[in-house]
Amino acid sequence: MRQGCISTGETQCDSCHHIIPYSERYLIVDEEKGKEVEKGKLMHYCVKCALKKGYAHYKEEKEGKVLTFFEEEDIEKKS
Repeated sequence: MRQGCISTGETQCDSCHHIIPYSERYLIVDEEKGKEVEKGKLMHYCVKCALKKGYAHYKEEKEGKVLTFFEEEDIEKKS
């Protein structure tokens, strides 16, 4: 399961190992062996690493590009 969060400045990315600065967005995802699962080890990813892994993407809206951690299917179901 994916959880979008805001850093308190004490969170470290599990991929690049950089500290995620205060008030920056990051993603928590349940993973097993590098794959997203319903219940697994909680992994923390900065926006850059979440984009690389395919867990995040930008979508076009009226206001411009918006970063989202939702999967494409989830977005289509809500429309």
